[in-house]
Amino acid sequence: MATFYDADPVALSFVTPTLLQVLPTVHLILGLLLAAWSLMFLMRIVLTWYPKADSNSGVWAVVIWLTEPVLAITRRVVAPIGGVDVTPVIWLGLVSLVRELLVGQQGVLSQILMRSQAIA
Repeated sequence: MATFYDADPVALSFVTPTLLQVLPTVHLILGLLLAAWSLMFLMRIVLTWYPKADSNSGVWAVVIWLTEPVLAITRRVVAPIGGVDVTPVIWLGLVSLVRELLVGQQGVLSQILMRSQAIA
């Protein structure tokens, strides 16, 4: 008996054998990249708590170099609240949402992988 969550084979008709071979790798790499970005934005949040910390050395410099382009764009739209830069919090939320929607347990790519394995 089919349930609400069972995928109709027609709904997954775009899933080709080639896609099935590539999808686990894409799923893994995308998950790792989004997790790394989440960690970097979390580090930027911590860095905003210590404005006098040396941000030009070590890991901080790399984190700032990788995250500053998107934070700078967001700062044009969202002003600091009470003197605190909230843009890393906004991006942490957005990246976490995208990660959950794509590669989370109920994410789109995870569901395609599970359903295609069930149909095959």
